[in-house]
Amino acid sequence: MSKHFIHDNFLLENKYAEELYHNYSKNQPIIDYHNHLSPKEILDDKIYNNLTKVWINGDHYKWRAMRTLGVDEKYITGDATDKEKFMQWAKTVPYTMRNPLYHWTHLELARYFDINDLLNEKSAEKIYESTSEKLSSSQYSCRNLLRKVNAELVCTTEDPTDNLVHHKQLTTSDFEVNVSTAFRPDKAILIANEGYNDYINDLGKVADINIESYADLKDALRSRIEYFDANGCKLCDHGLNQISYESFTESEVGTIFKKKLEGHKLSKEEVLKFETAILLFLSETYHEFGWVQQFHLGALRNNNHRMHEILGPDTGWDSIGDYSQAEKLSAFLNALDSKDQLTKTIIYNLNPADNEVMATMIGNFNDGSVKGKVQFGSGWWFLDQKDGMTKQLNALSNMGLISCFIGMLTDSRSFLSFPRHEYFRRLLCNLLGDEIKRGELPKEEMEWIGKMVADISYNNAKCYFDF
Repeated sequence: MSKHFIHDNFLLENKYAEELYHNYSKNQPIIDYHNHLSPKEILDDKIYNNLTKVWINGDHYKWRAMRTLGVDEKYITGDATDKEKFMQWAKTVPYTMRNPLYHWTHLELARYFDINDLLNEKSAEKIYESTSEKLSSSQYSCRNLLRKVNAELVCTTEDPTDNLVHHKQLTTSDFEVNVSTAFRPDKAILIANEGYNDYINDLGKVADINIESYADLKDALRSRIEYFDANGCKLCDHGLNQISYESFTESEVGTIFKKKLEGHKLSKEEVLKFETAILLFLSETYHEFGWVQQFHLGALRNNNHRMHEILGPDTGWDSIGDYSQAEKLSAFLNALDSKDQLTKTIIYNLNPADNEVMATMIGNFNDGSVKGKVQFGSGWWFLDQKDGMTKQLNALSNMGLISCFIGMLTDSRSFLSFPRHEYFRRLLCNLLGDEIKRGELPKEEMEWIGKMVADISYNNAKCYFDF
């Protein structure tokens, strides 16, 4: 066995796990069906020049760790040089042991740069210089980073107001990796948010509709769904605290929307009625177009108001929320299913206390029409680590069919994040290999278990998404 920390059998604890990973999972292509990568950088085939630009900038996982260690914001999001920022990250890495960042960091150095040294203050200078030299070469351009990990599809996430110009140009380029998008209309749903009316004005301009009524809003959103669909979009995504479900009438929702446009404050009940109505409308439209809908539920965002004012959203000030999920989610899905307008759906929870809730909820609406029609999404954000992913796999196995699972995604803004698929696959194979070793799964069915691993790694997602 290699003496390197990241070696061929990293996280694989017995011969069965090794066989499953190396023979059935390792070489499967990657379908990354949800991320926040920049389509412009893919189109431009961007060259990053140094590791800070591609690895640290925008990565709020790393930022949180550095802040916890006491690193000054100057070296995180401030005006320090790229090299100074990297040196502070390198100093932080040894302190991240038992945080997934420690594993991810060394997987990414090994897979992209063939670097097996542990990153710390002593090795930082050498690693920074060698990776910067490589990243300055066209062999490490944005597209080649995706080729290096055998990516077949990457699906970015865009607002309804996006013109998709970069996606359009990518479809006529010679880049063989499929780059698609997911429709993310949260800003049109969350009517209580500051700046909502300004956003509605922007949406109206893009849709070429003067939005003066709730009917106009629905027309504008439908117009953008049609536009996204015409440009290859097959998914949508929503990042919500929880699903709203409140009884409403169309007349009530029209009045609520008008009230908002006129600058009046809405009650909590009015907000819930509106959010329920618009999300049901959107989900019915997704069903009409045959899209897959995704719901990321449970984040408590922008907790540090002082730093949010300075740095804005998505800069590392979010955490897990303890919202009630089951009752409203059930009512919402049931409202769609009762009209046979529930499209393929993926539900992600951020609170691990909701694992069994989600694992059992999907079974209520898997109606036999599509294999794995309603999915319990992979461990997300704070849960996409060894413990979180394993618990998600166990909950799904115990209460559903793990064999129908569509597997991992990065949900990342970094082009170096794709070894998370490898990390997931190794954990999956080790989980199954351990049960084979203990006699809980039959070693005589190794070929069948291997097929299941290949399906979860790649084939199920390939069949589930209509790209």
